[in-house]
This record gives sequence, C-alpha cells and structure tokens, in this order.
Amino acid sequence: MSFANMRKEKDISGCGIIGIMNEHGKTFSGEDVVVAICNMMERGNGLGAGFAGYGIYPNFKDYWCFHIMYHNEAARVATEEYINSHFKVKHHENIPTKRVKTLGSIPSLFRYFLETQDEVRNLDGGEENSIIGCVMEINRHIEGSFVFSSGKNMGIFKGVGNPDEIAEFYQIPEYAGYIWTAHNRFPTNSPGWWGGAHPFGVLDWSVIHNGEISSYGTNKRYLENFNYRCSLSTDTEVMAYLFDLLVRRHGIDFELVAKILASPFWNQIERGKNEEEKAFLRSLRIIYGSALVNGPFSVVVANSTYMVGLNDRVKLRPLVAARKGNFLYISSEEAAIREVCKDLDTVWMPKAGEPIFGRLNNGKA
Repeated sequence: MSFANMRKEKDISGCGIIGIMNEHGKTFSGEDVVVAICNMMERGNGLGAGFAGYGIYPNFKDYWCFHIMYHNEAARVATEEYINSHFKVKHHENIPTKRVKTLGSIPSLFRYFLETQDEVRNLDGGEENSIIGCVMEINRHIEGSFVFSSGKNMGIFKGVGNPDEIAEFYQIPEYAGYIWTAHNRFPTNSPGWWGGAHPFGVLDWSVIHNGEISSYGTNKRYLENFNYRCSLSTDTEVMAYLFDLLVRRHGIDFELVAKILASPFWNQIERGKNEEEKAFLRSLRIIYGSALVNGPFSVVVANSTYMVGLNDRVKLRPLVAARKGNFLYISSEEAAIREVCKDLDTVWMPKAGEPIFGRLNNGKA
C-alpha cells in the first residue's frame, strides 16, 4: 500500500504524541524519541513538531534557561535589554541548528542561561512566580519576541515542519536527557507558526497535546485571575499553565489534578462509593469548575520530576502506556513505542480520565 493510500485509510485521530522517561534518571539520546514520533508521521501535516528534553544541560543545571525566538533584530535588542535588567547572564548563544532545505522561514533562535537578581529572587510569590512574570512580560509586550522554554536543565525545541525535519534542524539526537517528549502536529483551529508548535512550556513544565480544548475561553479567563496570560494563539497553552497553578502553586497531587481537569460527570459523582467521597468530588468540581478541560484530548505533561499522561473523561483521543524496566512510555500509538522497545514488560490503555504517572526515584526527587 502506498503512503498516500495509507493516509486515506488510517483513522488518524489528530496529532501524534509520545513521552519516554527513565525513572532512575539515566540519560539517553534523543534519537529514540525521534524514531518513535516519526513512526506516527501520518498524524501530522507538516505545520508543527517539537521536542522537550530534561537533563540536557548538566553544565548549566542551576541556571534558568530561556529559549527565545525573534522575528526581527529590534525584538532581540529589546529583549536582551530586559533580560540584562532582571538577570545575571551566565552564558548566551544561538541555539545550535543544522540547515534543512525543506524548512521555510525560520526565526532567530537564542538560548540564555540566567541567574535571577537578588531583588527579583526575593519578591513576594517566590522566584518561580517572578520567572513566569518575566516570560509573560516578554511574550506580551515585546513585539516579535517569544520565550518558548524557561526551565532549569531542560529545553523545548519546536517549529513549523515535520518531526524528522525539526529533529534534524535542532540536532535532537546529539542531546541526552532522562525524559523526552515529542509532538507531531495536525492543527485544526489555530495557525501553524513556530511559537504555536508543541510542546508548550513554562518553568520546567512541558505539555504535548492531541485534541481540542473547547473550554479554552473559560480556562483562559480563570488563569488570568492568577496572572497567567495566554499569548501564543493556541488552546494548548492553557494546559501548561493549569498544571503549574494546580500542582506547584496549589500543591495538589496529580491524582486530584486529573479529577479537576477531567472531572467525572455529575451523574458519575452521584454514583460514588460513599457520601464522603461524593461530597469531596462535588466540592472539587465546584471550587475548580473553571479549570475543567472540556473537549477531546490526550496529553503528556512533564517536569523535572514527573511525566504524566491523561486523556479526557470520555477518552475521545487515543492514549497507550507501557513499561520496560526503569522506562515508562506514553504515546498515541503502541506501534510508536514498539519501534524503540519491542520487548515490553507490560502495555495498557488507561481508562478515560485515568492518569499515568512516572516519577524520578533516583534519590534526587
């Protein structure tokens, strides 16, 4: 069967996503995640692909790393003035790239390893909130400048193209990390542009998403109450901020976050095991109703310690998980996982709204 005919006959079900984690913190080449996401090439249409790697900057692991794309020189000058007034710059450079003939217009791509100034570090809300404030300020108010990665010892690499092209462009196999995630985009209701490709990130959070968030307007307005500002023209952006708000700022564990983002229906709550459980789920639904994510989705979310998979409360998008030794795999398709690990210990398909957890347990977490 030809590739063109395969595209017509296969049920694509939207974008392709995959995450690979070594729970003991052992780093491995990004080549595996490139091979896996390219196995799902038919899930994209060339309008976006990207990768996130954790543990990739061991020589600068204590510094915030901003990956920034510039669409003009004035944006770079203004952004660097802003950075120099808020941070001590340990090192900065162009993000290393390789020429790929099939890629179109490419923005300027820089990375900065930063230490916060004392006055910024000691602001109310802590250093992390200050970093988020700086990212939001640059993305909203410096025209042509977009911070697309802002964590420590991690980085997001993305753009407009197919995953093999973006991987070659950023030379992903040359990096080594203990968590890798990858995305192949098939946009349906938002533009294909470099800043709108996945993963989306803030601090050390990264999110890859398949589906649509029909509650985007409600979620966006809810997040604005906590000073998150969406500026990247795609619904997935809210997902990164929701995880940061609920886990980091509100201190909620992932099991409960799943019950907020993919909340049981009211009739499911009323069929709960006992009155105590039903009362708790009712309260959770009422308090965090505006954080409920409606629409078909599956996501893989990562930070420096965790990798989590979650799909919507009806499971309208595919998600499969597998384990082999210390490795956890989460993907749109089992075939992508078996492309890099044929002899798996276990494979399962989580139920609707059921989270999958991977946790770094090498003594550093």
